[in-house]
Amino acid sequence: MKTRCPIRCLLLALVLALSLSGCASLLGGTTQRLAEQLGQAVMNADDPATVRDGLPAYLLLLEGLLEGDPDNVDTLLAAARLKSAYASNFVGEDTARAQRLARRALDQARRAACIDAPTLCPVLDGNPQDFAQVVEGLGRRQLDTLYGLAAAWAGHLQVHRDDWNAVADLPKIETLLQRVVALDPLHDGGVPLVYLGVLNSLHPEAVGGQPARGRAYFERAIAVSQGRNLYAKVLMAEFHARLVFDQALHDRLLAEVLAADPRAAGYTLMNTLAQVRARELQASGVDFFR
Repeated sequence: MKTRCPIRCLLLALVLALSLSGCASLLGGTTQRLAEQLGQAVMNADDPATVRDGLPAYLLLLEGLLEGDPDNVDTLLAAARLKSAYASNFVGEDTARAQRLARRALDQARRAACIDAPTLCPVLDGNPQDFAQVVEGLGRRQLDTLYGLAAAWAGHLQVHRDDWNAVADLPKIETLLQRVVALDPLHDGGVPLVYLGVLNSLHPEAVGGQPARGRAYFERAIAVSQGRNLYAKVLMAEFHARLVFDQALHDRLLAEVLAADPRAAGYTLMNTLAQVRARELQASGVDFFR
């Protein structure tokens, strides 16, 4: 199973939890409890292969719900989150399939945004300045929609990173994430901060990157999760430490991840995958820093 996935990386467990809880909000009684319990089970799973094999059935369930209620914002966002996570993590070398799923996920997130935040719809394809102005006017009621759109857009960018039209949307993704953090600094256990850490660590400072800001975002994300989100450290090592060529920081972060117990409520699946990636980075770091 392929586990290497820049930008989105292995934020899968939290994405799945959001997707499942989104669906649960449509249901009631025993069914809702089952959906919530399923989300918890996925988050606490330590066998990624089992999760990978089970996700397509849930994808189909969400598509079935949308057949009956195509404009339900909660279901659209849940489907977008799950589809994007699956495309980023579990399709192996099938790039065409990953791109198809990511495109569908972004389409669903955009549709949800147009329904839940109508003022955002006309500027989705507009210039970043107009887009930012509209986003700034949105509040906590649209928080889940803003975050869902940002996550789907980031996933789309990941699998289309060689497409300059997709890369050009990066400022809009950052605008959405900054608004989410402004509205709720602790949202989703600090995962939006991890996204922002990566986005600010994609390029050296000499060509417009902001590695110092990226590091600050990563450190805030680690603090928000009280150190339980091991993937924040892995991404900080991969994107920030390597960008600024800080081997001591790189090696320390990876050593901390590998020494930690991956089992933590709500983070076990993500942490299990984080340790896989940490071992890969530790091995490749020997040549990288030579």
